Amino acid sequence: MKLNRNKDFESTPARQLVKFLWEEMLKQDDSELENLTQTPSQFIFEAAKFGNSQFLVELIGCYPDFMHQFDVNGYSIFHIAVLHRHANVFNLIYEIGLTKDIFVTIEDEDQKINMLHLAAKLPHPSRIGIVSGAALQMQRELLWFKEIEKIVQPSFREKKNLNGQTPQELFTQEHKELLKSGEQWMKNTANSCMLVATIITTIIFATVFSVSDGNDSSKGLPIHLKEIWFQVFVISDAIALSFSSISILMFLSILTSRYTEDGFLESLPFKLIVGLSTLCVSIITMMVAFSTTLLLAYHDSLNCVTMLTTIVASIPATLYIMLHYPLLGDIFCSTYHSRFLFKPSKPMF
Repeated sequence: MKLNRNKDFESTPARQLVKFLWEEMLKQDDSELENLTQTPSQFIFEAAKFGNSQFLVELIGCYPDFMHQFDVNGYSIFHIAVLHRHANVFNLIYEIGLTKDIFVTIEDEDQKINMLHLAAKLPHPSRIGIVSGAALQMQRELLWFKEIEKIVQPSFREKKNLNGQTPQELFTQEHKELLKSGEQWMKNTANSCMLVATIITTIIFATVFSVSDGNDSSKGLPIHLKEIWFQVFVISDAIALSFSSISILMFLSILTSRYTEDGFLESLPFKLIVGLSTLCVSIITMMVAFSTTLLLAYHDSLNCVTMLTTIVASIPATLYIMLHYPLLGDIFCSTYHSRFLFKPSKPMF
């Protein structure tokens, strides 16, 4: 059953089933438990590993002591949530009050690894792949690292592991290839879009000097100056030129960026959002300018063919929006909606 945190979990059959199965398991004696592949406490760690927050809420709500269990590596459920990048499980740490400080100070003495070192490690590819695009994957990894960096003790940020690496140094080493992939992804996207924006700018700039039917011989003004369609053409042409130029500047800024780690957090995604959005506006207004020019040229002989041609002109703009909306939506959500990825929710215990 797919569960929603906003749903009343108390009355769901899933909760009742979990509670019943757990009570049945606790009735088993020690000899029967030894024959199981997992002890009761290990189910807690498996739930944290796979992000089953509702299961954890149910068990910890009934048996709070389970929250203080540690696996063979000395990790709590919150350490495991960080290692496997499950924000829904990790967010439970904000609901336990002062106890939170106990968990964030726990470290593996043998490996000299704290929670920030775990956030610096590259997770399993299946967990990285939940976000599309190498650049956005790098952004999500940075969000995790920055969040854990906020809650750990300041001394933990400079502690070294057995290899003599601080969390920041470990993060840089682990994400070296992802950083390169993100840089290449950004450059390829910017290059492709910049080519389109340049073509639009060239066409729109030339169009403004070649208005249909020419100019009035006596005053040198355009013949259709006072017509509404001409005014629509001028406005749409100006908007298309301005926005395509802005788009070129944004993509050029991306191409000339230094591609530092922090750049993937907000700067580069913001430029890409602006570049794609302005390119979309320029394509739409370019089609409007084309349609109004067509109506100006054939306003005395409008027929089905002319109207059909005008309607067909909207297809490229519609197609662009359909093809690029998922990408634009992913970048926007990853950049601005992800700031709510880590936050205290309403109490679940």
